[in-house]
Amino acid sequence: MAPDLANQAREAFVDDDFRSAVDLYTQAIDLNPRSADLYAERAQANFKLDNFTEAVADANKAIEIDPSMAKAYLRKGIACFKLEEYHTAKAALEKGASLLQNDSRFSKLISECDERIAGMYRPIANIRNKFEISLYAVSAESSDLTRSLTPEVTSIAAQSSDKSVGNLEEAEEGRSKSCQRKEVEPAKPKYRHEYYQKPEELVVSIFAKGVPAKSVSIDYGEQILSIMIDVPGEDKYHFQPRLFGKVVPDKCRFEVLSTKVEIRLVKAEAINWPSLEYSKEVAVPHVNASPALKTPSYPSSKPRTKDWDKLAAQVKKEEKEEKLDGDAAVNKLFGDIYQSADEDMRRAMLKSFVESNGTVLSTNWQDVGSKKVEGSPPDGMELKKWEY
Repeated sequence: MAPDLANQAREAFVDDDFRSAVDLYTQAIDLNPRSADLYAERAQANFKLDNFTEAVADANKAIEIDPSMAKAYLRKGIACFKLEEYHTAKAALEKGASLLQNDSRFSKLISECDERIAGMYRPIANIRNKFEISLYAVSAESSDLTRSLTPEVTSIAAQSSDKSVGNLEEAEEGRSKSCQRKEVEPAKPKYRHEYYQKPEELVVSIFAKGVPAKSVSIDYGEQILSIMIDVPGEDKYHFQPRLFGKVVPDKCRFEVLSTKVEIRLVKAEAINWPSLEYSKEVAVPHVNASPALKTPSYPSSKPRTKDWDKLAAQVKKEEKEEKLDGDAAVNKLFGDIYQSADEDMRRAMLKSFVESNGTVLSTNWQDVGSKKVEGSPPDGMELKKWEY
């Protein structure tokens, strides 16, 4: 029965009926839950529906069953790329490339990930492996980081889709058009979850009493949290939200307690999220360094000739929008970089700037922390120490 459902699902996929394909693959998986190929094919159908979080979950399941399936790593990488999780995407693609040698799709996508990752950490357009900025060569122009896949990546995704359906074009004639979408009422979650947060951290609690620690599996992505509770003899619990904001996976941790599973997520930005899960309708809150203080007003018998509060706000706006050039523009650029940098980046900037006599400004602490930074003057200039 499972092969028949899988064939019907492939036919629905060829007909661009991706919702029916997902439903049919789901039925086939229920009959054969250890088929890595079925999960990989459903991942592709979910990708076509823009269900990128579900596509990542299916690809992860396929990899869990068959760690040597290259196409599962490819589909995970493409879905993570669409979710702007470029580090996770690159890791999956590199693993897939090691399994499937001489496949240009992986190398092209890995290059795309490198470009996006570089753009996330560097405000200037000149891309190099180590983040080094010369005071005399910096440009105030910064490249815009686009949010959509390039035509080249879209083409690669299409090629993956074509390969996944194999030679189904030969069976195109006579295929059944009677695949109807089955309406399934969503099941009630087995465990209840809640969360609370601080600007720097968010804590998710899954209220699962008496669950063995070995039955809990948690995977952290940049913006995906995957929680699996698999107690022998009971139905699996799987909760995989796309988080509202990004987290730092290496710093996240969890603990299995007697009454619940507690997951601590370290946020990439110190802001309060309006919700746990991502939503296009909810705007990202702005970060305020300090709450605005309302100036008290006092009654006066004289008419107010000038609105000083309004004038002060106007001056601040003009200062913010002021167009600078020359050294002032460079100093402002460096000031913005320093203000938004983390602790390691700031240490790297100060150390490289001082040791190089103001000719090098690096944001990579791993590169400059263990050595002395030598001066690097621009071409045509000579570095000399100041003599008293």
